[in-house]
Amino acid sequence: MKISAFTMVKNADKFYFPIKESILSILPIVDEFIVALGDNDSDDKTREIIASINSEKIKIYDRVWAEEDSVNGSIYAKETNFALSKCKGDWCLYIQADEVVHENDLEKITASCNTYIDDKRVDGLLFNYNHFFGDYEHYLPVHGWYKNEIRIIRNNAGIYSNNDAQSFKKGNKQLLNVAAIEPYIYHYGWVRPPELMQSKKKEQETEHYRNDSDKKEIDKSLGFDYGPLGRVPVFKGTHPKVMEELHAKLYWKAQLNYTKRWNPNRDLMKHEKPKYRFITFLENTFNGGKDFFGYTNWRKIG
Repeated sequence: MKISAFTMVKNADKFYFPIKESILSILPIVDEFIVALGDNDSDDKTREIIASINSEKIKIYDRVWAEEDSVNGSIYAKETNFALSKCKGDWCLYIQADEVVHENDLEKITASCNTYIDDKRVDGLLFNYNHFFGDYEHYLPVHGWYKNEIRIIRNNAGIYSNNDAQSFKKGNKQLLNVAAIEPYIYHYGWVRPPELMQSKKKEQETEHYRNDSDKKEIDKSLGFDYGPLGRVPVFKGTHPKVMEELHAKLYWKAQLNYTKRWNPNRDLMKHEKPKYRFITFLENTFNGGKDFFGYTNWRKIG
């Protein structure tokens, strides 16, 4: 059995993506790592960062992100599918540039791949998620933030990335049949210096809207306001070892609000709104933290 890893990325250095840590976190269990590398800005060093890993497993394909594909995030799916097309393994492990796997989960991932390799009912494997927010001490196990996603798919099975590349479909937009496994994806997409978080949001808006009149106005001169972290759950577990250096050099704590006091002029994020806070309370109290309803893009089997 062989496992390929694949990702697409552009300007990871410029926007504080932990791309090196992401690749290193799963490199020990994969036979190859495919990178569809976008045409980075001249001041970005993503290629150099990836090359510094110095592994023969890593195969970089240089790509140009066409402007006409920047509609509803479709460029992300297009580039993800290109990377997938270069995979040769029996299983393909997809990891985005802001996602990292804990070393304690590597053996479990390999074991799960072995368990289901001959079970053709299983199109993919479903991971759990930890979404970190603001810094490495706070996370969002709350309603409105997806708690699971498909991150391993069977190769050469008509499976493809769709929409904005968060998940996968097969055939004519059919749901995948998946087996849920224990490992977590550690998602650090919301752990950035406030000024870079604001720039990243602006970049995402550019990739999601067709023309200037459709784009939402985001003032990049202002740092992103993460809100009152005193109201956000504290993470009690450990982070992947590959994240130790980034964790240690977090430098924007003075810009964060660790109280429970709201900024009255700031729009609330979904997880802060009374409706979602109430649903989260009910789920945590009566349903073991599992969603009563929410995002699903698969069919669980087994």
